[in-house]
Parts: sequence; C-alpha cells; structure tokens
Amino acid sequence: MLVKDICTLDVAACGRNASIFEAACTMRKHHTGDVVVVDDPTGERTPAGIVTDRDIVLEALVNEVDMGKTPVSTIMSSHLVIANADEDVLDAMDRMRLHGVRRLPVVDHGGRLVGIVTLDDILSMHADQFAVLAGIVSKEINREQRTRR
Repeated sequence: MLVKDICTLDVAACGRNASIFEAACTMRKHHTGDVVVVDDPTGERTPAGIVTDRDIVLEALVNEVDMGKTPVSTIMSSHLVIANADEDVLDAMDRMRLHGVRRLPVVDHGGRLVGIVTLDDILSMHADQFAVLAGIVSKEINREQRTRR
C-alpha cells in the first residue's frame, strides 16, 4: 500500500512567521496535535518544519514565551523527516522508527506538501488488515463446520 492511500490530505499548516498561538488555533481547527510549517503557505507549501502540541507545552508554555507574538519558527523541529506520496507505507514506517518520529509530512515529486501520515494512520491500516485476516479464519471455521456435519 502507498503512503498516499492512507495519509491525511487536509494538513494543518502555517507559515514560519505565524505565531505559536495561531499554530495552536490551527491545530484546534483541524483536531490534530501538529502543524506543518511551510515556506510560501499560500503557494507551493514546501515543508520547512513541524510543531507539535508537545513542542508548544515544553518549549513555549513552560518557558513563558509570549505565544501571541513569538513565531512558530522559534520552536519548530526543522530536522524534518518526510515521506513521498508514492512510496510504500512500510518504507515510511521504517523511516519513522529509524528517526523516532510519529508523523511524516507527505510530499509530491516536486517537494510540495500534499498530506501527513501518522502513527495512528499506520496502526489503523494494520488493524484493518488484521480484521481481514481474522475474517478469513472465521470463514474457514464456518465452512468446515458446514461441510463436516
């Protein structure tokens, strides 16, 4: 399965100069725990970093930063690990494990943001696959019971 098949396309994103407060509002609006920081937010949206709700608590709130005036670029993780929309989910999952991240912004061949894939997305995909496998076992048992009476 490809990353583009399971990623969330409606990505919470903002520009580098958005305030931390604006980023938090964007997270709330999208019901998510992260916002992808992009260059040119109204244009090509090339990912530059990511800010999580945890970053806001540990870097801004605890340090008593003025969240209404401080840009997200001051707390974003700029060492960004990304996924390509056309790559296999298992490759993206390996990258998440290697880098210890739970979220990967997804880009197209031009490097533009098209989605985000999260640990939750991958867990849901595997849960669905396990349900299919369990259904196979159940059907086999039912078939055997019908044919061996």
